[in-house]
Amino acid sequence: MGASKTDFFTDKQNGIATLTKALAHPARIAIIEYLVKVDSCICGDIVNELPLAQPTISQHLKELKIAGLIKGNVEGNAICYCIDEKAITKLQDYFANISAKLQKKNTCC
Repeated sequence: MGASKTDFFTDKQNGIATLTKALAHPARIAIIEYLVKVDSCICGDIVNELPLAQPTISQHLKELKIAGLIKGNVEGNAICYCIDEKAITKLQDYFANISAKLQKKNTCC
């Protein structure tokens, strides 16, 4: 079988793409913003906050967790979710690097 198109890019490029792809939905942005506000919570808390059904919230949480943007810890019968700060730091570093390079260029296309 042939190489995947992602094989042509660096691990860093693929990692950033995974993180940003997971953020490419307004419900996931809302979940991230809610988790930042409350530090940690269970799925039911997010269901009460957003106008989406529980299975939909669970699917979005799954995608965010697979991408590494959030962590989930089992607490009794529920999973308590929180932001994975390492992933946020990766995004911050990536965009700070781009911003710094653009400022140095100081040109317009």
